[in-house]
Amino acid sequence: MKIAILTSGIMPAPAVQGGAVETLIDHYLEYNDKHKLHDITVFSIYHPAVKKQQALLSDVNHYQHIDTSSLIAKARKRIHSLVHKNTYYHNSIDFYFQQSLNIIKKRHFDCIIIENRPGFAPQLHETVSTKIVLHLHNDFLNNQTKEYKTIYDSATRIITVSDYINERVQTCCPHDEKTITVYNGIDLTPYSVVTSLSRESLGFQEDDFILAFSGRLILEKGILELIEAMNCLRDLPRIKLLVMGSSFYDNTSGENPFIMELKSKTQKLGNRIKFTGYIDHKMIPQYLKLSDVAVIPSTWEEPFGLTVVEGMAAGLPVITTNSGGIPEICDGVATIVNRDDIVNNLAAAILDLYEYPEKRAAMSEASLERSKLFDKETYAKNFFEALE
Repeated sequence: MKIAILTSGIMPAPAVQGGAVETLIDHYLEYNDKHKLHDITVFSIYHPAVKKQQALLSDVNHYQHIDTSSLIAKARKRIHSLVHKNTYYHNSIDFYFQQSLNIIKKRHFDCIIIENRPGFAPQLHETVSTKIVLHLHNDFLNNQTKEYKTIYDSATRIITVSDYINERVQTCCPHDEKTITVYNGIDLTPYSVVTSLSRESLGFQEDDFILAFSGRLILEKGILELIEAMNCLRDLPRIKLLVMGSSFYDNTSGENPFIMELKSKTQKLGNRIKFTGYIDHKMIPQYLKLSDVAVIPSTWEEPFGLTVVEGMAAGLPVITTNSGGIPEICDGVATIVNRDDIVNNLAAAILDLYEYPEKRAAMSEASLERSKLFDKETYAKNFFEALE
């Protein structure tokens, strides 16, 4: 098939600036390059770093980069905002979409995949007579979504990252037959390498019991509740917390009032909590592998939870919450706590694993085995089968 991919219009592909959705696109494009399944053109915003990427040399994957950041592009965006007042998303995303659509109209594609921007579907459906596939990474299509019926009817196939998101889509149509779940995947290779880091280099001792949190430092990720759980365990000085991440996807965000509040909550704990700030995603396995337990304390309805898979791939026992699609990923191998009274529930789960090393060992083995279900090759294979 000749396939077009519309990315989210926020971050570039290849994923030179990271981004979960963009990394997942890279995974299935890598699989396509290896197996020569389809002729794919990816429409993405431009970033200077993409020019150095080996992925651009593929003979089956092609990249159409849209300039959204130069002075000329900014002027064009300004004009676009004056002409188009009623955009589905904000002006920058809509500008990227319109520029991509102008190119798509001049070409033939058998299928167009929209990555996590279902609001693109109605206009695309009106403009080209091509099958449209929605790939939903978030709860962006349900019976409360703006224009949900038009969006739903515009799609030939809807691929969701979890059954939780699948069920949300089904609120648009009780007799839905076009939606299928394809679980995300990660590159498991870095998790099989022995870490080059030492506990001492991070200010920990060899006999410390280290909890690992990895993710954006925002309210919904539950980091505040985890720190409060640590305060409940302040009489156990061997329990330490490694916090990896910043408030955005890169190292440009610095500190904000929420991060300052987090750090103020740690004052009674002294050096028992280590904030690393932003860490390149390639280094995450190294940090996880020197930890004892991964904690993913999400307080919102997490659509999937890649950090859960990463924790399992590192061979760590996992403590997480009953949010969104998370239980689907780690059911049977993790400690899943209720979000009611989450602070005390997290503290109890941490204490349980701290006191029972044999339980940690069994969970570690189970985590490793289950993580194999979520490798990037299986994800890409299932993704393309869903298209068929």
